[in-house]
Amino acid sequence: MSRTTTATIHLGALRHNLARIKAMADPARVMAVVKADAYGHGLERVARALDAEAECFAVAALGDGLRLRAAGHRQRIVVLSGPDQPGDIAEMQRLQLDAAIHHEAQLHWLAEARPGRGRLRVWLKIDSGMHRLGFACERVAGVHAQLAAMPGLDPEIGLLSHFSDSEVFDGDQTRAQIERFAEATRGLDGPRSLSNSAAVLGWPQARADWVRTGGLLYGLSVVEGKSGANFGFRPAMTLATRLIAINRIGKGEPIGYNGTWTCPEDMPVGVAAVGYGDGYPRSAASGTPVLVGDTRVPLIGRVSMDLITLDLRQAPCAKVGDRVTLWGEGLPVETIAHHAGTISYDLTCGMTRRVLFVEDES
Repeated sequence: MSRTTTATIHLGALRHNLARIKAMADPARVMAVVKADAYGHGLERVARALDAEAECFAVAALGDGLRLRAAGHRQRIVVLSGPDQPGDIAEMQRLQLDAAIHHEAQLHWLAEARPGRGRLRVWLKIDSGMHRLGFACERVAGVHAQLAAMPGLDPEIGLLSHFSDSEVFDGDQTRAQIERFAEATRGLDGPRSLSNSAAVLGWPQARADWVRTGGLLYGLSVVEGKSGANFGFRPAMTLATRLIAINRIGKGEPIGYNGTWTCPEDMPVGVAAVGYGDGYPRSAASGTPVLVGDTRVPLIGRVSMDLITLDLRQAPCAKVGDRVTLWGEGLPVETIAHHAGTISYDLTCGMTRRVLFVEDES
């Protein structure tokens, strides 16, 4: 029997968000980023919901591309980490996947790309300042020439980079990365892709030919103090559970492990069936809001593996069995992330196997 903790995935919200991204990014085309099991929303579920509208998916690894092809999706699929070993080249050709090429070893492996298997489409990844993956700017022209000379590759070579802090809309780093990318790719043929979700919102000059949007697709924001809803996006996940107990606890009594919160008066304390064993963050501090029915109340004490405790003084009519919303419509996941000292992406990606996933069309 499943626990009462459920993650409801709103398929209509996913479609709304993709349509909004397309409108904002126009005339750029959109890669719908579904890596990390679609940011915790379910890879096949999200791809199925977007199949009619998405012209391209982006994933982190070859295995995700295989899953999408096995599910029948025929769109262009970009593998953002590219091949991890030489044998991946033939498999990417068989599955007709695009490969990001970002380090020297991959250039040697591409010798395995035989034209008879179908020419492999590649994206040359450029390190414009993130300093994680990609070729240094001064090497770009030479690597582009190497790729163009390989008979097993499609002649159209994409050019991409990744921003390190594009959520800072007036930041010098993103402006510098845009300039470095432009200089490194000057005179080179091929479609360009720079913008992630935050850049779509705050850096219109960086939209280029393709944008790669993950967070916005799910209604998530990493912009400080803003939720996805502030930009017209809808949350695609609602995490909810039930109250399983309400106890009257006396003034001065401690709550939960290590007694980190003490009752200031005699008061009702609710217990909800969710904890870090479900993916709710253990780091969520006392004061983190939840909704009991439609009433916002604070979490008190430490989050445990299976349970959280709630101050119900503002919800005197609460009863056992009432719905408890941890995040979703009316309670942005970004708010919970702020109280937990993390970002919204971390929370939605963190759902565990014991959470029951359900779908609705809203």
